[in-house]
Amino acid sequence: MNLMSKPPLGLKEPKEGKDPTYLAEVRRLPCCICDAFGLPQLSPTQAHHPIHGRLSNVKRPDSMALPLCEGHHIGDFDASKIALHRDPALWKDHYGPDTDWIAATQDKIAQMRANTI
Repeated sequence: MNLMSKPPLGLKEPKEGKDPTYLAEVRRLPCCICDAFGLPQLSPTQAHHPIHGRLSNVKRPDSMALPLCEGHHIGDFDASKIALHRDPALWKDHYGPDTDWIAATQDKIAQMRANTI
């Protein structure tokens, strides 16, 4: 401890931990884009950590993950959709920022948890 009773410089607050349970719950949901736009979901749901508005390469916490089908997420196997990681700007033009889908996902997870109690 130093004379000012403060921790040494350079120490940072711990980052929010990983939440594999939350990610598993996200993967049980339908793709938020297919669901909202009435599109057929042709591939399994994946958990996507939002990238729009991110100012660094630091991944957002698991509690902000969204359910996206493989086609809307990566697009390697289902090329019939606009894939977020292939063209983030085009995806944003069509569906809005991926951060806009966080609250609805969190609400659905909360409903799932309430229904299992």
